[in-house]
Amino acid sequence: MKNKLLITGLLLFSLNAARAQDTTDALRFNLEECIDYAFEHQYTVKNAELDVELAESEVKETIGQGLPQVNGNVNFQDYLKLPTQLIPGEFFGGEPGTYIPVQFGTQYSLTYGLEATQLLFDGSYFVGLKASQVYKDLSIKSLKRSRIETAIAVSKAYYSVLVTEEQLQLADVNIARIKKQLDETQALYKNGFAEKIDADRLQVLYNNSLTEKESLTRMAALNIHMLKFQMGMPISGQLVLKESIEDVQFEPVLLLNEDIDPANRIEYSLLQTQESLNELDLKRYKTTMLPRIEAFGSYNRNGQENDFGNLFNGDGQYFPTTVVGLRISIPLIGGGQKWQQVKQAKLNLLKTQNELYNLENAISLEVRQATTTYTNSVESMENQERNMELAEEVYRVSRIKYSQGVGSSLEVTTAETSLKEAQTNYINSLYDALIAKIDLQKAKGTIETE
Repeated sequence: MKNKLLITGLLLFSLNAARAQDTTDALRFNLEECIDYAFEHQYTVKNAELDVELAESEVKETIGQGLPQVNGNVNFQDYLKLPTQLIPGEFFGGEPGTYIPVQFGTQYSLTYGLEATQLLFDGSYFVGLKASQVYKDLSIKSLKRSRIETAIAVSKAYYSVLVTEEQLQLADVNIARIKKQLDETQALYKNGFAEKIDADRLQVLYNNSLTEKESLTRMAALNIHMLKFQMGMPISGQLVLKESIEDVQFEPVLLLNEDIDPANRIEYSLLQTQESLNELDLKRYKTTMLPRIEAFGSYNRNGQENDFGNLFNGDGQYFPTTVVGLRISIPLIGGGQKWQQVKQAKLNLLKTQNELYNLENAISLEVRQATTTYTNSVESMENQERNMELAEEVYRVSRIKYSQGVGSSLEVTTAETSLKEAQTNYINSLYDALIAKIDLQKAKGTIETE
């Protein structure tokens, strides 16, 4: 018994010390502030923001493919052995039908210059440019989805902390009440006005209450750590919640009868964007059958010397070459590959459209299910709260009857047990209602992300 009291005291001291430690450094947040903190520090949100930056960079990369491309070139050659060609012998007064080997050129050759190209028409480029913009929109919507998922995770963890704190408060009240009753019964037993079994029965209740308090204390610490994890906050950091369970508002059921708009759901919006990408993919494959046109031009200078030094000392002779032109690439025969690619793109587009239709129905069903669950959970919570109040009244009356000698100790103990059971039912229904509230907001697409 003494050991249990000591352990409980140490746990309570540790919890209170953790709450009081460095209060000036502790973060004091309500739910909205916890979510805002998570939007800035949760790694999934930060990675989604990086994906947006990557998409913006890819858009610029795609744009760059249609801008002028300029390249420089330098080509140096050292003919260790000059190439030989056969010249008809009659050119040099020889017999017809004979050939004389002749070497042309110089040992060293240096060519340098610039080459520029400019895309004039490429259907797949323009479609790709549009697709990169849509892909950027997709990454922005993915960021919103990450924010929604983070807000949901933080909210559920936040409510778990509030519910556990409510349980701890009820446990403190129960322990104080049972301890008072135990002390009174033990005093009556010592004076011969109560049986030992009455005191033992209360002692069991008291010991169980202490054990429950120890378990709740550990659970409270674990829940606050889970909340910090969901927020992207260091587990060792200090966090204090500014709200209690009484501050949570439950919307009236009458306000829930609203039209269902699938477009409010980020999943639906993402799938619509995917449909746009599939449409652009189809256009891209079709445009690969069109010609590609680009203009080009080059300017080069070529120097040839037998003396290596003359190439660089200004004494060498360099001859310029300038070329401009137009290059047209026309696809003719591709083995039917392009037609199959178009067909595959059409099929992928149809699949996405089917998924949109199915998701629209799924969202409609999910909203109705979430509304029903929320309505039932709130009604159950309110009913369990009334039951808890009735159990408290039953316990109060049984105590009065016992003190006046018209009730039994067993009746008081039974009322105490019923009260704790009613409290447990209320806490469970409260948590269910809180989770149902979040699930309904998710189903309707009303989770705030800004």
